[in-house]
Amino acid sequence: MSHELKCARAKQARQTSDPHFRSGSTPNKRLRGIGLVAALTLSLSTPAFAADSVQINDLVIAAPMPDAQREATVKAVRAFYDFWNTGDEALLKQAIASNFTDHTLPPGRPQGPEGPAFASRRFGAAVPDLKVTVEKMIVAGDYVTVHMNFTGHFTGRFGQTQGKGQPIPFIATDLVKIQNGRITDNWHIEDNLTLLQAMGVAKVGP
Repeated sequence: MSHELKCARAKQARQTSDPHFRSGSTPNKRLRGIGLVAALTLSLSTPAFAADSVQINDLVIAAPMPDAQREATVKAVRAFYDFWNTGDEALLKQAIASNFTDHTLPPGRPQGPEGPAFASRRFGAAVPDLKVTVEKMIVAGDYVTVHMNFTGHFTGRFGQTQGKGQPIPFIATDLVKIQNGRITDNWHIEDNLTLLQAMGVAKVGP
């Protein structure tokens, strides 16, 4: 028996006796697999986007869902809050469906896709440097819950009140429904009392 054949058979015997080879996975392969899982977890909790995109501090995928659905859902929701962050109505068109419905529609705001655009233009005139940070986003199938912090300075006009540059931090929470990669429904609540007090529009107490 040649020396090369002996070496080949010895190598085959070592592989056959090694459980890693029988399972079709080497330690290096398993480590690479762990690395991929870690990378996926990191990408879900701290997604990488353009520097001027809305900041999302915590993204939770609450239930298993197909990759394509998850990506389309996060893309639509991110575009929606990028719109609130910038006032760019092209982003709004990317985010919401033509049959978009606001289930907590404030008085005076149009229903449908025009509603968020109307609100953004009106509030942007009062607070031109308005910025939103998403503190937590929870994706659960077709529904996404989003908790936000808004910041900015009241330098314009809101109704009959002229701003004096005062800061106007306030919070808000949305529940949105996504179908076919677009937001179809929205339920939202804002801390309007804090906002209106900061703007000098509302006063509480004596």
